[in-house]
Amino acid sequence: MSTLEAMMLDQVVDTARYPLSELESAEGRAVVSRARRELLTLGCTVLPDFIRPSLREVLRQECSAIAPRAHFDVETVNVYNIPVDSALPEDHPGRRSFQRGNAFVARDRVPADSLISRLYSHRVFQRFIARCFSLPQLHELADPLSGLVLNVVEPGMEHPWHFDTNEFTVSMLTQEAQAGGVFEYCPNIRSAHDESFDDVRDVLDGRGERLTRRLSLQPGDLQLFKGRYSLHRVSPVRGEGARHSAIFAYSERPGVIGSVARTRQLFGRVLPEHLAAEGRAVRGDRLLD
Repeated sequence: MSTLEAMMLDQVVDTARYPLSELESAEGRAVVSRARRELLTLGCTVLPDFIRPSLREVLRQECSAIAPRAHFDVETVNVYNIPVDSALPEDHPGRRSFQRGNAFVARDRVPADSLISRLYSHRVFQRFIARCFSLPQLHELADPLSGLVLNVVEPGMEHPWHFDTNEFTVSMLTQEAQAGGVFEYCPNIRSAHDESFDDVRDVLDGRGERLTRRLSLQPGDLQLFKGRYSLHRVSPVRGEGARHSAIFAYSERPGVIGSVARTRQLFGRVLPEHLAAEGRAVRGDRLLD
C-alpha cells in the first residue's frame, strides 16, 4: 500500500477502531472474528461508525449530489427478478408481485474521486472485506453499471423483498430516511442448493416474522451481508427526504456481469459488455434468478 493510499484510508475510515491494514494485530483479529461469527450465524454484520464523523456530511453531500442521476421507474417485480408472468405453479412465491419504487445511480455515473468510489476500489478495503467473508480474495464486479451503485428510495417508495445476483454485498447508509426505510432481512433463508420456497412464501405472505430481522443503521455504518441467500428489503420511506445507501458489489469470481434483462430493469439501459456476456454468465449456482 502506498503512502497516499494509507493517508486516504486513515482520513476516511476510523482505522483506530478498524485497523484495515493491520489485520494480524489483536484489534484487527477481533474485528474480523466478530464479523465472521455474525455472518455465519446471522448472515449479516454491521460495523458502526466505520466512516469518521468529520466526513459523514461530505459523504452525504456527495451522494445527494449524484442522486438525481438515478434511473427511476416504478416496476412490478417479484423476489427473483424474473418476468412476473413466468410459467410457475399457482403457489410459487415467484408469482407474488410488488411495486419496486427505488432507483439506482449506476457506477459509470458515480464520480471516480468520490469517497464511495475510492473506498470501493481500495485494495486494503477489498482485502479486509474478503477476510471478513473468509475468502482468499474478492473481485469487483466486471459489470460497468452494477459494481458500485447508489440506491435511492424516495418518500412513499420502497425496495421490496428480493435476492441479490451477487453472493456478497457490502453497503453503507449515506442518508437516513426521516421515518421508515428500515432494512429487513431473512438470514440465509435459502442456500445454493435449496430455494426454500415455503419459507420465502411465508415471508411474502406476512407469516415470516420468525425468519425476519431488522437493523437500525446510521450514516457511515458499514454493513456486510449475504444478499444472494438472504431475502431482504427496505421498508417504505416516509416523511421528507430520500434514503440513500451506497452498495459495493463484489464476487468470489472475476468476470461477473449482470444479465441484459435485469440490467435494463435496474438502470434503464445496457452496454456492449452486457450484450457480449449474455448467455455465458459466470454463476456458481443454479438458483432461480
